[in-house]
Amino acid sequence: MKKRSRVTRLLVRAFGDERRQAFTVPVFAVVMSLAAAAILLLAIGKNPVAAFRALLSGAGFLPKGSYSSGKGIFTDLMTTLSSLTPMIFAALAVTVAFKAGLFNIGVSGQMLFAGFLATVLVGYSALPGYIARPLVILIGIAAGAIAGGVIGLLKYRFNINEVVSSIMINYIFQYVIGFFILTKFVDPVTRHSKAIVKAARLVPSGVQIGRYKTDFPVIVVLAVAASFALKFFLDRTRAGFELRAVGAHPKAAQYAGVKVGRNIVLAMTLSGALAGLAGVAYYLGYYDSITPKALSSVGFDAIAVSLLGNSNPIGGLFASILVTAVDRGSTYMSSAMNVQREISQVITGLILLFSACGAFIRHLVNRAREEDK
Repeated sequence: MKKRSRVTRLLVRAFGDERRQAFTVPVFAVVMSLAAAAILLLAIGKNPVAAFRALLSGAGFLPKGSYSSGKGIFTDLMTTLSSLTPMIFAALAVTVAFKAGLFNIGVSGQMLFAGFLATVLVGYSALPGYIARPLVILIGIAAGAIAGGVIGLLKYRFNINEVVSSIMINYIFQYVIGFFILTKFVDPVTRHSKAIVKAARLVPSGVQIGRYKTDFPVIVVLAVAASFALKFFLDRTRAGFELRAVGAHPKAAQYAGVKVGRNIVLAMTLSGALAGLAGVAYYLGYYDSITPKALSSVGFDAIAVSLLGNSNPIGGLFASILVTAVDRGSTYMSSAMNVQREISQVITGLILLFSACGAFIRHLVNRAREEDK
C-alpha cells in the first residue's frame, strides 16, 4: 500500500491539479511522442538529434547548411508562417465547437466554401489591394459563419447531429464547387481554378525585404490576435461562460436559465466564421487557386491539433506551430538525412496519437489523487 501511495504522489506532483494539467499533460504527450519518434529513427539507423534539427531547419527555426541565391532562414520562416496561418484558424474553429459540446467536422468544407466565394467575388476582380484584401477577409468570415450557422440551426431546430450534417455539407461543397470550377473557372493547364490576382492575395508574394524576396504572411498577426481574443471571450465574457456551460452540461445550463439552442447556433456560427478565415488564408494566402473536388486536410488535422492544445485557444496556437513545423521541415529532413518523407508524417501521427491520450492521462492522475486522500 505504501508503494502504491508513493506512485500516486509522484503522479500528482508531476502533473499537478486540473489547472496545471492543461499545460503538463500536452507537454508530456509531446515529449513521449518525440521519444517514440527517436526510437523509430534509431531503428532505421538515423541520428534522432540530427533529424530533429533538420526538421527545425527546414521549417526556418534553425539555419540550414547552405542556401540558394535569394533564400535564407528568413524566407523559410515566412513560408512556414504562411502555412501556419490557416492551421491556427482551423484549430480555433474546432476549439469553439468543442467548448459548446459540439464536433465541427465540417471545417474543411467551410474553408472551401469561403475560399471559393472570396475567389470568385474578389480574386478575379480589378480592385486595389487595400480594398480587395479586407474584402476577402470579410467574405471569408461571412461565408464561413453562414455555413457553420446552418449546421447549428439544424442541430437546434431538428436535432440533426452536427457530425452527420457537417459531413453531408462537406460533400455538397466539395462536388458543387468542383463542378463550377471545372466548368467556369478552370485553368486548362493546371486543372485547378484560375490563379487569383496578386492584389487579392492575403500573403503578398515577391516582397523585397533586405536581400530576400519572399512571401509576407501579414495575416498571421490576425490569427495570433484571434487566439487571444477567443481566449478572452471564452474566459471573461458572459456569452463565453454560457457557451462553456452548455458544453459542460446542457440540462444544468438550461435549468439555470441559459438558452441552450441559441448558444449551439452561436458556437457553430463562430466556429464557421473562424473556418472561413482559415479558408481564405489557405486558398487566397498560402495558395492562390483551388483544386476541384478536393477538401483540404487542414480542417481534419485541426481536430487533432485542438486536442493537443487541450481545447484551449492558446494551447491550440502552440500545437499548430509544432505540427506545422514538423510538416514544413519534412522535405529538408528527407533530403539532408536521406530519410523518407513519410517518416515526418509518422512523427506527426505519434504527436497526435499521444495527445489523444490526454484525457486518459488526466483520468489516471485525478483517480490517483482521490486514492491518495
